[in-house]
Amino acid sequence: MAAQADDTARRDSRWGELLYWPRRLWPLALALVALFAVAMLPGCRKPAPAAPPQPSVAVARPLVKEIVDWDEFVGRFEAVDEVDVRPQVSGYIQSINFRDGQVVRKGQLLFVIDPRPFQAALAQAKADVAQAQAAAANAKVELDRAQSLLKNGWVSRSVYDARIATAQSADAAVEAAKATEQARALDLGFTRVTSPIAGRVSDRRVSVGNLVGAEPSPTLLTTVVSLDPIRFGFTGSESVYLKYQRANQAGTRISSRTIANPVEIRLQDETVYRWRGHMDFVDNAIDLGSGTIRGRAVVNNPDLFLTPGMYGSLRLLGSGAYPALMIPDTAIQTDQADKIALVVEPDGKVGQRKLELGPVIDGLRVVRSGLSETDRVIVDGAQRVRPGQTAKTTAGVIKPAPQAAGPPPVLTQPASAGSVAGTRGYR
Repeated sequence: MAAQADDTARRDSRWGELLYWPRRLWPLALALVALFAVAMLPGCRKPAPAAPPQPSVAVARPLVKEIVDWDEFVGRFEAVDEVDVRPQVSGYIQSINFRDGQVVRKGQLLFVIDPRPFQAALAQAKADVAQAQAAAANAKVELDRAQSLLKNGWVSRSVYDARIATAQSADAAVEAAKATEQARALDLGFTRVTSPIAGRVSDRRVSVGNLVGAEPSPTLLTTVVSLDPIRFGFTGSESVYLKYQRANQAGTRISSRTIANPVEIRLQDETVYRWRGHMDFVDNAIDLGSGTIRGRAVVNNPDLFLTPGMYGSLRLLGSGAYPALMIPDTAIQTDQADKIALVVEPDGKVGQRKLELGPVIDGLRVVRSGLSETDRVIVDGAQRVRPGQTAKTTAGVIKPAPQAAGPPPVLTQPASAGSVAGTRGYR
C-alpha cells in the first residue's frame, strides 16, 4: 500500500509540472508582443521599396519627303544587235583571223575563203568587158559608115536600121559584161568575211580547210553580239498595265511610249540599283498565254561589263512625285498579320498605330497610311515599353541612308517627231 501511495504521489507531481509550464512561458510571450509592437511604430518601420523608373525611349516625327514610286521587274539583258555570220560565197576556209570570244570592231576581218577561183572568174569577166567594148566600137564604126552611105543613096534604109540595132546590142553587151564583172568582184570581196557590227564574237564554228557553202543553206561561221549600248528585256502583268494606263490618262505619269521613263537595274550579286538607263520599247499587245506584256530598256555599257543573257532586277518609274511619310524599318513591329508602330501620345503614354506600308526608299520605309506628320514614333527602345505604359522620351533622328555611288540618273526625253507621241499607253 505504501508503494502504491508513492507512485500516485509521483504521478500527481508530474501532472502539476505540466500544468504549470505554460505559466512559465507567459513572460516570454509578453516580451515578444512588446517587441512586435515597438517594431510597428512609424519611426521604426523599414521604407517601402521605390517604384521602378519610367522606361526611356527615343522618339522622332516621320520624315516627310517628296518621292516617286518604283515598280520592280525581273528580266535579262539582250544585245541590241545579234548577227549570225555566214558566207556569201562557197569555198574552202583559208584563214581565221580572230580569237574566240574577242571584242571586234565593225568591218574587222574574221575569215578568208580561198579567193583564187574568184580571182580567175573576175579576170574572165574583165576580159569579157573588153571584148564587148571592142564589139561595141566596131558596131559604132559600121553605123557611122552606113549613115554616110545612106545620105548618098548607096545603101538601103533597112541596112542602116540593121546597123543601128547591131550598135545598140553591142552597147547592151558592154553593160552586161560590166555587170558580170561587178558580180565577180563582189564574189571576190565576199571571200573576206568581216564583222557586220561591233561587239563580241563567239567561237569559230569551222576550221581552216573546211568547205563552206552559201547555197542553199549557208554555213554558220560564228555569231557577233553588240554590247554597248545593251538592252534589258522584261515582262509586266496586266494589273501593272492598267495602273500605268490610268496614271497616263490622269496625267500623273506619262507612258514610256511617249517619253523615255528612267529605270534602275541591279545584278543578282548587287544590293543597290547602280545601272541606270531608260525605256525604249513597249509591246503592242498582251500575251494571251501569260497575261503579260513585254517591255524593254536600254543601258549604256561602256566598259562592256554587262553581257547578253545576264539576269537582273529592274526598277521602273511607277508614279509622279508626291509627299510621303517615311520611318525606319526598325520602328515597325508585327502584331499577328498587322504591321504596327509604337508612338508616344501627348499625355506621355505609349500608343499603337496600325500601318499600311510602301516600298523602301533611301533606307526608309514609306508609310502609306496609319501615321500623321505630328506623331512621335518610337525609333529606339520600343522593346522596353508596351501600349498604355508611361515612357520617358528623348530626341531621336530619322534620316535617309546615303545613296550608293553610281552613274548619274538618265533624264527623260520627249519623244521625237514621227514617233508614237500621240499614243498613250503602257509604261
